[in-house]
Amino acid sequence: MSKKRTNGSSKKSGTTLGRWFARWFHGGSRQLAEEMEAAKQEKGAAESGDVEELISPGKQILRNFLERKLAVGALCLLITMFIVMFVGPLMMPNYSDAYTEVTQQSIPPTMSMMAVPKEMKNDIKMIDGYGSFTVGLSNAGKVYVWGAAKIGTTGVDVAEIPEEVQNAKIAMVAAGIDHIVAIGEDGKVYCWGNKRLGQYGTEAEAMEADGQLNPNIAYMPEELVTEGVDVENVKKLTCGYQCTAILMNDGTLYLWGNKMTYANMDIFLNMTGLKDIDFTLNYVVGLAMKRDSVYTGTRGLYDVVRTNVSGPAVKMKEFLNGRTISSLTATSSSVCLLLDDGTIGFVGDFASGLTPAPTLSEGERYVQVVGGSYHYSGLTDKGNVYSWGSNVLDQTKVSAKAANSAKLYAGAFQTYSVDENDALTAKWGLKGYVFGTETHGADIFQRIINGGKMTMTIGAVAVIISAVIGVIIGCISGYFGGKADILLMRVAEIFTAIPFLPFAMILSAIMGRMTLSEDTRIFIIMCILGVLTWPGLARLVRGQVLVARESEYVMAAKAMGVKERRIAFKHILPNVMSVILVSLMLDFGTCMLTESSLSYLGFGVTYPRPTWGNMLNGANNATIINAYWWQWVFTAIFLAVTTICINIVGDALRDVMDPKSSVEK
Repeated sequence: MSKKRTNGSSKKSGTTLGRWFARWFHGGSRQLAEEMEAAKQEKGAAESGDVEELISPGKQILRNFLERKLAVGALCLLITMFIVMFVGPLMMPNYSDAYTEVTQQSIPPTMSMMAVPKEMKNDIKMIDGYGSFTVGLSNAGKVYVWGAAKIGTTGVDVAEIPEEVQNAKIAMVAAGIDHIVAIGEDGKVYCWGNKRLGQYGTEAEAMEADGQLNPNIAYMPEELVTEGVDVENVKKLTCGYQCTAILMNDGTLYLWGNKMTYANMDIFLNMTGLKDIDFTLNYVVGLAMKRDSVYTGTRGLYDVVRTNVSGPAVKMKEFLNGRTISSLTATSSSVCLLLDDGTIGFVGDFASGLTPAPTLSEGERYVQVVGGSYHYSGLTDKGNVYSWGSNVLDQTKVSAKAANSAKLYAGAFQTYSVDENDALTAKWGLKGYVFGTETHGADIFQRIINGGKMTMTIGAVAVIISAVIGVIIGCISGYFGGKADILLMRVAEIFTAIPFLPFAMILSAIMGRMTLSEDTRIFIIMCILGVLTWPGLARLVRGQVLVARESEYVMAAKAMGVKERRIAFKHILPNVMSVILVSLMLDFGTCMLTESSLSYLGFGVTYPRPTWGNMLNGANNATIINAYWWQWVFTAIFLAVTTICINIVGDALRDVMDPKSSVEK
């Protein structure tokens, strides 16, 4: 194909990178041609007068495509999506399909989980957190809350600090999963947040509100509300899932909340003689004054100790060997014991893959240990800070700024270090979730990336299977004709007559009753999609081959004695490949949508393996659609944008590869 051009000059403008960006987003055919003409003139290849430029079909297709701004933009976006979906999972070494976290369920998009208010950064008295929000207290007695502070669909926002708390001078504060408890310097106890399951409130208040008492709730002691506490003698204020504990210096314990959250809570009610108290996810754990052991009320539960999270277990008495336990700190599944000689020990359950506690240098000892949901951080007498335990959310990546810290505080998945002047020096851990979390507490952004990889892979493999079947059958049917054509087209009509989606659902349901691995199930789904979608491509290839077999080059090949099979697959097929490529591009988007439809209906890839379809299925109820919009909006956007871009690029390729369209232009 040729194109007349008049000799002239064209001046390059802007940087090379800038020109390429201009081509990507605004179409670059004219600019590209002008630069090519200018390059020829510089080399002396073009003389005065008109220049005849020979352009290959491929280059002409490229030029025609680059003139279409929408198609170029869609292609760039589609390439970006592919890179993100297939490279992104490699950047998530801690990702797991089966990850769940009860304290992080249905959190809206936020990156504020470590956003300490600037008003208290240089005046920190204490910081505490258990779930999606964190509470802080300044030395001036002011309370601050940051993070995802709205509690589900309750309408409660713990960031809305009661006016009486704002006007009081607070001495200490603690946060549970959905409530906050504070003690004023005058000993008054303040509570706010969710109170539906006994997080706070006395029996009298419950009777007045509901007319009855809930046997599964340990109500707040009446004297705490009417008389307060002797704040000078409060040793520890701590909150669990939906419970709160105040431990006094004399060992007296005030404990209240939802008894259903802790199996042994009844044992600790009105208990005395405790040296320390804390909560795991399932148990209340205490340290008795007269007995060096972790007390739970259940014999044998925490009787063995490890020197590290992955070390061998030994009996408590053997481990202590004359030493005493100074304090305990609990995570969701384990407890860290700080001994009087500055060493540590561990009891409880430990998952694999945890970051171990470091080996301290000779003479170095721990002076403080704090714990989040699954990690610990320790401060030594030499000012060194270490973190260990789970690193799924970067909890153990200690900031370099934490050196020479004076004190540590822990949120659920964060650690904060302050200096001797109570100023914040460093913070590390979970910043938040770009797209929020789903009903199991998993990061939606990470699941979208990994789910997109799965959805695109299934779509691509299904298209390849469909292409192999469709091209072979269409080429044989179109070239040889006769009985072969009649037989193959009748088979294609049978497959076309099958109601695709119901049939795929039936096959998937049958597979669900079979003992198949998830990978085998996914492969079979790919095969089902490929085997049921080839008839359209076969008909298209047949029609193109029927036209091409009457061409002169085919007649010449026959005259030269070339084998029929070689003519069909080596001469005719390459000449209709452009049409096949366009069809495959459009079929790719269709297969992605079909897989998503099957997974959405529960007949495709099953949880916890993510795909865009089953992620939408997980958000398929009225409560999530209305209250937790982020659980379906972002997934739907990614699926819609990807399939729309595929269709735009496919339509553009069909137009630019059409010779008639090119001649008209």
